[in-house]
Amino acid sequence: MVTLIFASIGILLSSAIITWAVSGIKQANTLFKREQSFYLAESGIEYYRWHLAHAPLDFTDGHPATSTGPYLHNQYDSDGNFIGTFSLMINKPITGSTIVTVTSAGTAASSTLKRTIEAKLAIPSLSKYSFVANDDMRFGEGTEVFGPIHSNQGIRFDGLAHNIVSSALASYDDPDHTGGKEFGVHTHLKTSGGSYGETFVSTEAPPTAVPSRPDVFEAGRQFPVPSVDFAGFSSDLASLKTKANASGKYLAASGKLGYKITFKVNDTFDVSRVEGLLAPSGGCDATTTWTINPAKLVYIGNYPNPSNGIIFVEDNVWVEGKISTARITVAAAKLPENTDFKNIIVNNNLLYTNYDGQDVLALIAQGDVLVGLGSLDTQRIDATLLAKNGKVGRYHYSSSCGTGYARTLLTIYGSICSNLRYGFAFTDGTGYANRTIIYDANLLYGPPPDFPLASDAYTVISWREI
Repeated sequence: MVTLIFASIGILLSSAIITWAVSGIKQANTLFKREQSFYLAESGIEYYRWHLAHAPLDFTDGHPATSTGPYLHNQYDSDGNFIGTFSLMINKPITGSTIVTVTSAGTAASSTLKRTIEAKLAIPSLSKYSFVANDDMRFGEGTEVFGPIHSNQGIRFDGLAHNIVSSALASYDDPDHTGGKEFGVHTHLKTSGGSYGETFVSTEAPPTAVPSRPDVFEAGRQFPVPSVDFAGFSSDLASLKTKANASGKYLAASGKLGYKITFKVNDTFDVSRVEGLLAPSGGCDATTTWTINPAKLVYIGNYPNPSNGIIFVEDNVWVEGKISTARITVAAAKLPENTDFKNIIVNNNLLYTNYDGQDVLALIAQGDVLVGLGSLDTQRIDATLLAKNGKVGRYHYSSSCGTGYARTLLTIYGSICSNLRYGFAFTDGTGYANRTIIYDANLLYGPPPDFPLASDAYTVISWREI
């Protein structure tokens, strides 16, 4: 009986150990399959990122454009053994956006376990800066910028920058005064208040250590940094013209001075022909006021916002109004290009209804993007502004030009891309006394239709397991 009892106990213990061992093996195998399914799902994301690098407009994984997925892929190890599958669901970008949503579900071989990853891939647009330029820049006192700033040349900043200010130069000779070279990004504001004026500032010049100036550069300044390929900002105007003729809106040369476009919140816009401008006052040193004479404005018609969001004008164009849930690019250019560059002028408010990315607007000028003499005393422009060959700014209007020579406040919500030196104010007190530039972060991955991109490579901007 004693032997039988101890044998029974031994058998029970052995059975328990065997059961525990088998359970542990099963659990380890389940964990292995679970992790393998996860890696298979990850490989699906990386595969499609690679696929988009070679076929950036293919959102059906090589299948017909009408295909909806899912797209199944078998996976094998280095020895050719089948290890599992991943299946892809792909949501293509909305108009104007570059964000592709890829959902990848991985399943290991001989398993029903499935793990799913959702990733958003996108290409950043050239509106990654609130301001970018290809020339020496000066931001005067009264300028406040809420976004990154960069120039391929030097920057003198005497306002308040809430984000990083960077230059491609370690030092440069500021053209606004004589003296030695100052830092690529420098300021003439004194720490104790006031300004050094138009003189060389030794504390803002090498070989002095770069002083910390959080009163001017809240997020700091960086120089030298790599240059921005400004040629990339030259949107393909010929392509925009082709697309405007296909499913957008094309306006041929007016035979006069250009057109005026007024956007409306009902997804339409009015077009009028500009046949005359207000003449500058005697002694005014401006070549033109860029201000429409109301008696010389001829109404043409009202049109729906184009389906592809592109309006191409082969003439100068004045833009104003308000959009609602619209994504639009307005381009002004004369092709083929010569020295007769076309400009875009904004003399009245140009506004969004929604500030969550639903409304985006680009103004792309072959020449300048301007604010004329007759602009509002307090004016707001909601748009990204790109001057391909010229500048974004305002002409110098002296007091002899009339009451419009001095203005109070200009607010720009979006971004500025200027080939030549930007400016809405001058050192003699003319122009806009206060300038506020607010960066629209929605432009980074959701730019207006056919707006230039910063690269051709997709990057992962969000990732999560679902």
